[in-house]
Amino acid sequence: MLRRHLWWLAPLAGAAVAGAVVAAVSLGGGSAPHDPPRTSHAHLHPAAAALAFQQAVTDVVHKLSRSVVQIQSPDGLGSGVVFDTNGDVVTNNHVVTGGGPYTVTAGAHAYGASLVGRFAPDDLAVVRVSGAKLAPAAFADSSRLQVGDFAIAIGNPLGLKSSVTDGIVSAFRPGVSEGNGVALPSMIQTSAAINPGNSGGALADLQGRVIGIPTLAATDPQLGGAAAPGIGFAIPSNLVKDIATQIIRFGHVVNSHRAYLGVQIGNTNGAGVLVLGVTKGGPADKAGLVANDLITSVAGKRTPTIDDLTSALSEIKPRTTVTVAVVTQGGAHKTLHLTAGQYPGS
Repeated sequence: MLRRHLWWLAPLAGAAVAGAVVAAVSLGGGSAPHDPPRTSHAHLHPAAAALAFQQAVTDVVHKLSRSVVQIQSPDGLGSGVVFDTNGDVVTNNHVVTGGGPYTVTAGAHAYGASLVGRFAPDDLAVVRVSGAKLAPAAFADSSRLQVGDFAIAIGNPLGLKSSVTDGIVSAFRPGVSEGNGVALPSMIQTSAAINPGNSGGALADLQGRVIGIPTLAATDPQLGGAAAPGIGFAIPSNLVKDIATQIIRFGHVVNSHRAYLGVQIGNTNGAGVLVLGVTKGGPADKAGLVANDLITSVAGKRTPTIDDLTSALSEIKPRTTVTVAVVTQGGAHKTLHLTAGQYPGS
């Protein structure tokens, strides 16, 4: 359960990139005028496999860059992936949270866009561009990914349009918390560099198919919170396809696949999650939870904070029965057996 030292790739409030060129100067020991420096005319002969790999990467970039757009809102810039031929673009919810108006830039053309819907628990949203012919991306089956698969990230980091980085699929992580009350049930960890502005862009395979949506990056507390190179996280394409399809079809999510307790909660000083209220007839009510109880663990995982609780819940399927450790207002410790409901969607 990952919770600490992650930050989501928020859209930039404004991006400025400055470059400095430093000349390498040799002090003394230079060649005499009659002995000019010599250059090499040797040619490398890379193996055919290396050239084929390079061409494969280039082909992916040319193919997929048409489908990765820039999304601008009053709060800043992010990225998005064209989902279908109707002009629907899937992105992170945190890219569009501040509200419109939204501008989608595809290539050299900018279009107005409207919000179709969003689902904050999975940090996904869809905006729609009307009257434009956008090129939809192909989406892979993320359940077939393996650690070590090559990965290419395309997006608009720091406002630099259509930037490309590469790496591999490093790991698969369950229960990753964004630290803002949102926990994602599963994430693809990648070594491809992703930065602010990459949010909502594409993580792709060597066939040019989207395998995930870059969303989070790790920070190093020993470097004052600076980004930890080579540790980024993307929402798997199967989850993206599922949630985006529901949003487009219904305007909201009707089947969240997420566990639901039916409680209103608040943080304490790390002693547990305080139950502020219980939904009558909900899973928590049926299990015996009452207001002012402290939830200290779920399914054997400690829950000192709301972020810990949401991370634990993100790994639980609806209709699963789990143990919930509780400290009552009177200080008594008890263990309840709770059958999770399904989060009602949005």
